[in-house]
Amino acid sequence: MTDSASESRVAPPTISSEDILRPDDEHFTEDTVCIVTGSGSGIGRATAVALAGNGMTVVGTDVDRAGLEETADQVAALDLDGSFESVVADLTSDEDLERIVASAAERGSIRYLANVAGTQHIDSIEEFPMETYDAMHRIMLRAPLYLTRLCLPHVRSTDDGVGCIGNMCSVHGHYVTADKVAYNVSKFGLRGLTQSIAAEGNGPLRSFSISTGYVKTPLVTEQIPDTAAQRGISVDEVVEDVMLGQARTPEMMEPIDVANLFVFGFSEHAAHLNGGDLLFDGGMTLTYD
Repeated sequence: MTDSASESRVAPPTISSEDILRPDDEHFTEDTVCIVTGSGSGIGRATAVALAGNGMTVVGTDVDRAGLEETADQVAALDLDGSFESVVADLTSDEDLERIVASAAERGSIRYLANVAGTQHIDSIEEFPMETYDAMHRIMLRAPLYLTRLCLPHVRSTDDGVGCIGNMCSVHGHYVTADKVAYNVSKFGLRGLTQSIAAEGNGPLRSFSISTGYVKTPLVTEQIPDTAAQRGISVDEVVEDVMLGQARTPEMMEPIDVANLFVFGFSEHAAHLNGGDLLFDGGMTLTYD
């Protein structure tokens, strides 16, 4: 593979208006509010952009103020039908979670919640710092539960009670790798939360999760050259062997690919997707050599 082709594999992805999936749905209007966590970068940013591209009012939250401003600038630059409002917040704070939902409720009818925010720490179980474990669970498991709890009354109070909670899971919610215990447990837990919401949603209020392998987010792509240097291998070998591994699809997903799954999952075309998991991992977990 040429150097330019290799560089394209680690280049930060961009989003154009044409990349956004736009299904017909009567609820995809400016009066409908969707909360998206982790909107300051990566999949969260792409999801916020895609939902704004479908005419909704998106309330994006992140601890990173500058990242949220960049997301707002991107929505504005694409001249989308919907809008984006920023709420700087810490997902480990219950007061901040309550403020996010209160702010969203002022902007319209809350129907959708995309729990995207996540973090990672690599250590063995024996060495894993418990304060880090607790923080990761507050961000990736407790915050989604509490945000769901806060949003449900708003969804149920709409004229038809239609709404949906989407949770960003992972292949690590299906199988695990070493040294990621907090991440692994959180992602398995998110699948349990997804199914619990479905059990109590009574149909009009649905839930789903999305499980992917490696996605070409800036957080991931910025690590690839360093990993190549550390291991004495090429950028392509990092992508193909270390990251894609058992996957049968030879390229990483881009954030907008994942964002479009949220769009589909929230739409009326996914009416029978309730408690289920959209496994888009290129065959990583279901095939082997």
